Amino acid sequence: MAARTPLERLRALCLSLPEAHEVEAWGEPTFRVKNKLFAMYATSETHHGAGRPAVWIKSAAVTQDMLVRAEPSRYFVPPYVGKSGWVGAFLDKRPDWEIVADLLRDAYRLTAPKKILAQLDAPPPARSRRSS
Repeated sequence: MAARTPLERLRALCLSLPEAHEVEAWGEPTFRVKNKLFAMYATSETHHGAGRPAVWIKSAAVTQDMLVRAEPSRYFVPPYVGKSGWVGAFLDKRPDWEIVADLLRDAYRLTAPKKILAQLDAPPPARSRRSS
């Protein structure tokens, strides 16, 4: 099986969250819960990606600051939304997908209504036992 593209991996992570969906906006795939944006793909061909594929992720300013200071080759302050704490993560050159997934879950938590968040926090349904 061929390796998945960064966008395919990003899409799978975002759409695994309850009621998350994809909407194209500004020529890029965006990921939302209800009508609120929590992540946006940035292609390398536009100024959004600045020559590298990336994702812009809603976050707290402290998270953005910590990541950009610690690993500026992986994380950046995106234009437009960076002043609100969003963090950019480059998706080329072996991104740490575990951290990206954690950031996406955090962004989702900052965005989703409480009723939908309950689905994320609910324990998985118990498996029923069948008698043989």
